Amino acid sequence: MKKVFSVVSLALAGLLAFTGCGEKSSETIKIGAIGPLSGAVAVYGVEAKNGIELAVEEINAAGGINGKKVEIISEDDEGNPEKSVNAYKKIVTKDKATIIVGSLTSGCTQAIASLAQAQKVLLVAPAATATAITENGDYVYRACFIDPFQGTVGAKFSVDTLGSKKAAVLYDSGNDYSAGLTENFVSTFAANGGTVVAKESYSTGDKDFNAQITKIKNAKPDVVYLPDYYGTVALIAKQLRAQGVNTPIVGADGWDGLTDNAGDEVLNGFYSNHYAADSTEGKVKDFVDSYTAKYNSTPTAFAALGYDSVYMIKDAILASGSTDSTKVRDALKNTNGDYVTGHITFDEKRNPIKSAVMVELVKKDGVLVTTYKTTVNP
Repeated sequence: MKKVFSVVSLALAGLLAFTGCGEKSSETIKIGAIGPLSGAVAVYGVEAKNGIELAVEEINAAGGINGKKVEIISEDDEGNPEKSVNAYKKIVTKDKATIIVGSLTSGCTQAIASLAQAQKVLLVAPAATATAITENGDYVYRACFIDPFQGTVGAKFSVDTLGSKKAAVLYDSGNDYSAGLTENFVSTFAANGGTVVAKESYSTGDKDFNAQITKIKNAKPDVVYLPDYYGTVALIAKQLRAQGVNTPIVGADGWDGLTDNAGDEVLNGFYSNHYAADSTEGKVKDFVDSYTAKYNSTPTAFAALGYDSVYMIKDAILASGSTDSTKVRDALKNTNGDYVTGHITFDEKRNPIKSAVMVELVKKDGVLVTTYKTTVNP
């Protein structure tokens, strides 16, 4: 998701109010949630918050966790790393929460990960896909797969499913998420027999991509890889199509949100994602039905990842018999279960071992939607 500029993701901060290393009795289990509820990538944060709230509503309706109800403390970081830090400090210092889910983007999550490690605050990042996030230490986990895997998935899909031989890449050189995906796409595409015929970059905030697209058009690729967030992707896709570049376009989970923010220019577009809402798998169907009933919209992957983050934490609290962040951390590493975004276990870096899906953007009854295309396993 990434992903990925350093942002501390959605901080589900603290399934309990306690300070220091000892647990403290409380009437509720406090959860802080940090994410972009406003700003350029607000759709990510709002969706994740909705997923978190749905999970908490279900947990509380079933009696809570060990008999205690869960209370959410939600903070908006606007997708800004500095504001992520402020939100984190407020949740930990004022609200006394010691378990955080967040933030949504890699940049924001990275901004708070080292603080969480130093203060023994358990941080679960729903959608921050940059590799470096969990390298901050053993109190930092994530619910999503990481960029190397996602870049690899996009490249393999382009070769194996689309039959691509020549790829062009257009990416944001100042965005860790975009640059990381590009690096892994390029290496995997070449390793699978393809040739990258154009690799063009731009700067964050750019609106005119025509010069880069002209070079891409002249290189005659049969696929274009666009690893960025939905707002920028919609702009680029419109300019690509206007110049007559009608090849398939491929991207990653940052595309989630395009269905509500783009038009026909993104048709013949495919992206890697954490789940497919049209799956018939039981857990997915139940989640989608519940979410749709509550919010009157189909949940994106960010909603599913926020939802799974809460349930993984809940399961770890039950397994440890505690809300102490260190004990919950130790139980979380032994996760081995089925969630909405797949069967999840963790590797030694606390990254989930899970599959990815490729979805296609299509028109259905005149409306832009995504549909499941294929699954790529780790």
